[in-house]
Amino acid sequence: MDTKEHQQSSELSSYISKMLRNNFGKGPESVYVSISGTFITFYIRNFLSPTEKVLMKQKQEEIVQQTRDMVMQTLIPEIKAYIKIITGMEVREFYFDWGLHNKSAMFTGISTDSTRSEKKVIEDYVGKEKIHNEIINLSRESEKKPEEIYSCILNPRTLLVIRNGILVRIEKQLIRQGMGEPLTLAKRAVEKELLHNNNHFEEILNSKVVDIFVDWDFDLDKSVIIFALNPTK
Repeated sequence: MDTKEHQQSSELSSYISKMLRNNFGKGPESVYVSISGTFITFYIRNFLSPTEKVLMKQKQEEIVQQTRDMVMQTLIPEIKAYIKIITGMEVREFYFDWGLHNKSAMFTGISTDSTRSEKKVIEDYVGKEKIHNEIINLSRESEKKPEEIYSCILNPRTLLVIRNGILVRIEKQLIRQGMGEPLTLAKRAVEKELLHNNNHFEEILNSKVVDIFVDWDFDLDKSVIIFALNPTK
């Protein structure tokens, strides 16, 4: 990581930590920022407020998710603007997900091609075809086979997978009727269970999978999955 990149990551990390602390009452222990190509990710660790801790103990995970989702929708424009100030990247899509049981979270921004970072992603990695097959099978089980899949390694600890064309007709109708948030909560529960219960990913990637995050852009009929890896396995 060069000096400029390190400075940008450091500034963005501090900004996200402060923003989460101001809006949720408690900041995370760490925010790891990664910038490659058109992608910027924020891996947030040890982030759970005292109130959320109580709700989690009472099995009210959905309330925690709903509250966080609502707050995030108000913060996204500000996050995008700050990313542009610091990096020059114009983020056109923004995804986020919570790993509540691990007290973790992941934010993912996708920028316009013209404002991409000079740092290259790794599109040709060992096990790519097998990963795509696993994702196709999983998607088929939870909704339908994606029309298109793209994946790349952003850094040794982060694998990104994008699926296009995954929504079925009933889901599109629910979205039109304003049921986006309940649908997100339902899809999160189903897909993350399938992702976490899949024991092939670690074998294919030769890495321990520490966390898996998934989010959707219903307007674009698109989904982003992020695998947080520990390659020491």
